[in-house]
Amino acid sequence: MAKPLAVDKPIPPNPVDLLTVAGILLPTWRVAWSSVGLLASVAVAFVLDDFGLFQLTSGFIYAIAILGLMLLTGFNGQFSLGHSAFYAVGAYTAAIMMDQWQVAYYWTLVPAGTVCLVVGFLFGLPALRLGGLYLALATFALAVATPQILKYDLFEHWTGGVQGLDLDKPVSPIAALSDDQWIYLFALVVLCFMVVVARNLVRGRSGRAMIAIRDNPLAAQAMGIDTSTYKAWTFGVSGLFTGVAGALSAIVIQFVAPDSFTFTLAISFLVGLVVGGLVSIPGAIFGGMFVLYVPNLTEDFEGLAWTAYGIVLIVAVYVMPMGAAGLVKAMTAKLIKR
Repeated sequence: MAKPLAVDKPIPPNPVDLLTVAGILLPTWRVAWSSVGLLASVAVAFVLDDFGLFQLTSGFIYAIAILGLMLLTGFNGQFSLGHSAFYAVGAYTAAIMMDQWQVAYYWTLVPAGTVCLVVGFLFGLPALRLGGLYLALATFALAVATPQILKYDLFEHWTGGVQGLDLDKPVSPIAALSDDQWIYLFALVVLCFMVVVARNLVRGRSGRAMIAIRDNPLAAQAMGIDTSTYKAWTFGVSGLFTGVAGALSAIVIQFVAPDSFTFTLAISFLVGLVVGGLVSIPGAIFGGMFVLYVPNLTEDFEGLAWTAYGIVLIVAVYVMPMGAAGLVKAMTAKLIKR
């Protein structure tokens, strides 16, 4: 049996991290910009009105879901059109716990993510025999079937059927913060935590194995990587991220219904992934904001909203063929050359 040498070796220093811009190392720039972005995000809670905070919170939720899709598609190479199903499972898990079991909203995130981890892993097992367009078709079937299952009479007692479930709005435990400010900051903390988890995952042993499977499955298997196990667990972890996002959406919107989790939502996640960058964690945040704000802006074109949205997508792909992250990397390379 081949010894998994390539997986067990420590990661050598990334040559890119030794490059400098204006005499400052790139990792230092990343830390500085991340700190500025985090401080600005906190300050926004005290500047925007309630509706503006609600929109930003929704963007954070989409970013978490796109992070999950990125782990599966960008880092592991498995194509999915069905992540709206995991989003729905996470949302309904949180909604049922809050509505029928009177569980506090902050305790619902872990069970929702765990349920989607199991569902994703179980779905990933039979999907091991599929790849490319066939896997995309299987996940498409999952996305289409999920809303119909949620409407089924047998589960109506739990899901509320077509009418869905109404939830109570979370109350701020801090007197100085309004309810909307508290929800916004709560979502920001969850997003930061999930970003750290995703970053550590892709930079560790599991992340290197995922990338190896994506680039060359036969070579990865020859190095001793259990490709089947990694693919199934990647599906599960991807579902976990998306399930947490779904649970957070139920908490923020205070309502869940089957028609909120259509195939269009899955396409929106895919759009955010491509526009942000397939293998960029910061790009997932940009993609989440893109799929939230751009459709809202194109609604000003009465009768041509989807046409305008399509034009924006074409321009975005033309200008940023590698996503927003690729554009930033290209601009950084030019600065380094100077």
